[in-house]
Amino acid sequence: MALLISNHDPRVVAASLLIASFAAYVALDLSRRVRTQERGLALTWWIGGSLAMGSGIWSMHFVGMLAFSLPIALGYTHGLTFFSWVAGVGSSAIALGVASSGRLTPRRLAVGSLAMGAGICAMHYLGMAAIDIVPGIVWDPWWVALSVLIAVGASAAALQTFFWLRRQDERRLPLRQLGAALLMGLAIGGMHYSGMAAAGFSADAVCLSAGALAADRLGGIVVIASVTLLAMTLFTSILDARMQARTTRLAASLQVANHRLQTANEALRRQAFEDALTGLPSRLLFEDRLKQALAQRAGNDRPAAALPSRLAVLFVDLDGFKPVNDSYGHETGDELLREVGQRLRRSVRAGDMAARVGADEFLLLMDGLESPADSVALARRVLAAVARPFELSQHTLQMSCSIGIVVYPDDGDAARLVAHADAAMDAAKRAGGATYAMFESRMDARAVEQLELQNDLRRAIERRELRLHYQPKVDARSGQVCGVEALLRWQHPQRGMVSPVIFIPIAERFGLIGSLGAWVIDEACRQMQDWAEQGVRIRVAINLSVHQLREDGLVEHIDAALRRHDLEARQLLCEITESVAMDDLATTQRAFEGLARIGVYLAIDDFGTGYSSLACLRQLPARQLKIDRSFVRDLESSDAARSVVDAVIHLSHRLGLLVVAEGVETAGQRDILVEMGCDQLQGYLYARPMPPAELLDWALGRRPESAVEFSPSTIGELLAT
Repeated sequence: MALLISNHDPRVVAASLLIASFAAYVALDLSRRVRTQERGLALTWWIGGSLAMGSGIWSMHFVGMLAFSLPIALGYTHGLTFFSWVAGVGSSAIALGVASSGRLTPRRLAVGSLAMGAGICAMHYLGMAAIDIVPGIVWDPWWVALSVLIAVGASAAALQTFFWLRRQDERRLPLRQLGAALLMGLAIGGMHYSGMAAAGFSADAVCLSAGALAADRLGGIVVIASVTLLAMTLFTSILDARMQARTTRLAASLQVANHRLQTANEALRRQAFEDALTGLPSRLLFEDRLKQALAQRAGNDRPAAALPSRLAVLFVDLDGFKPVNDSYGHETGDELLREVGQRLRRSVRAGDMAARVGADEFLLLMDGLESPADSVALARRVLAAVARPFELSQHTLQMSCSIGIVVYPDDGDAARLVAHADAAMDAAKRAGGATYAMFESRMDARAVEQLELQNDLRRAIERRELRLHYQPKVDARSGQVCGVEALLRWQHPQRGMVSPVIFIPIAERFGLIGSLGAWVIDEACRQMQDWAEQGVRIRVAINLSVHQLREDGLVEHIDAALRRHDLEARQLLCEITESVAMDDLATTQRAFEGLARIGVYLAIDDFGTGYSSLACLRQLPARQLKIDRSFVRDLESSDAARSVVDAVIHLSHRLGLLVVAEGVETAGQRDILVEMGCDQLQGYLYARPMPPAELLDWALGRRPESAVEFSPSTIGELLAT
């Protein structure tokens, strides 16, 4: 039997391969859509993608048949044509189903390739069987086997390509996807045309289905429909990809924002409940823990005193911490505080709390005490821990601390436990520091009084309640007044005259000493100007605190006050106590040099109470040295006191310093000091501190009988000394 050899139109062959490649490209794009985490959306893409991809591959078969040229008219039966389309869609469904899986195992690849290849072969040979031709098609088994192998191989390559593209860089993905689609299109075309090569037709064959689905008309409809469907599917896939990318970016930005919010919340939580420097709990967390411990007792049916255990609050304050910051810098101070925090953490028992509540202030909470002795034992452990030398990165420091202890319910009001512990700590400070004190009821009254005083002291300046009183200094040789010392007084509207011994420590503790010191400077200069206008030019000595020495603008402030009141700088004498001067010699020297540069006279006060020597004082540009009243008091009764004072006077003179003795109250003390060569005397023997008006009267001759006269220099020009 003679067989017809078919001819293939190359243009139609190229078109069929392009359609196959287009279908492959869409399939590769859809392979990413079906992997979405949303099951409903993934199912929709799987169904829609299977229809589009299957229709595209199926249409390639019928476009390829248009390239098949026989001298007889061809057509297709309806049923087998439909089933060939179903086979194409089924093979696509298998491909997309495997692509949606997590990973491609060898077993899954083998089963998927065979199933997909079988679907493609079924689509092709059912399509060929839809040509109802008599006599039937003669098949070449070798070409059929080759077409089956190509179908299975192409399916395996397609499945592997799906998974390969997942790992590609998004920027290079479109180009690689296009290349993979062209190769898959060629493979699908190779299967089709090898299957066509396997078909032989009898020369006298007749197509019985020529009147059913005409090949030419079906091919055109199929091409238009499949290309349109593929294009719509690809367009939808691209839109979905962009939406997913936008959603992913939005989710990522929301995740970043949420992470930042969580980080910020965590930072705020740490800031609120944890001290940033030491890592210890903050005051807020301490108070919350204390409130919980007290609430447990309040909720018990038995009274608090009947509970089997007590709790204690310990207030710990470092002694002399500020000079560490001022002398060695804040980095050293911070390092010291961190180490103190660690020692406190190690000192408390498991379950107790150590918190930092201020610059150098800490609170300890002990719960479950059987007796107050337990809190005392902790205080002793803390004292010993803080007393050990601190080996810091740059320095070795020796520190101590003062501790106040309050025990609940023994010491009363639960709402004031911290305040009571603070009051007890103050008592430990007044006892000299480096010790502990148990709270007593009388301390509470003192704490309340201190709080009221510091509130009143804040308003004392604006209410004009502060005063300067002036105590004369007497020249030992002439017996005449040669200067005065300004002493701060507070005229309280209810309490009357408040002693500096009471309010100066309060001012230092509550940060008011700076404003008080500034007021003293301005008021002393104003008073000197007022006296000068009335004919009295007198040198006034003022006391500088350690806080003022550490202020950067001290020299500028004094210089401005002198200029504002048209005063010579040598009319002002600034005194600083020996202990303060030696506590931070570098800071003192820097301040003294600045004051000396503008012409202010300088003096060392209370000499003999500290641990310095005259050799150390040589580093300071001071002009006067004041012997502490404790030595003057013992001059008449103690040979040792006389020896010390005599040595100080002679050594001071060798260094070019004038010597002033304060606290002179008896004629015997005066005579001894004059005999030793002391330059100036100050004390109740001559005059008590007095208001400026009374001092002016005295200077102008309206003074009590037997009172010493003022030096002529107070009425004329100042002496050089």
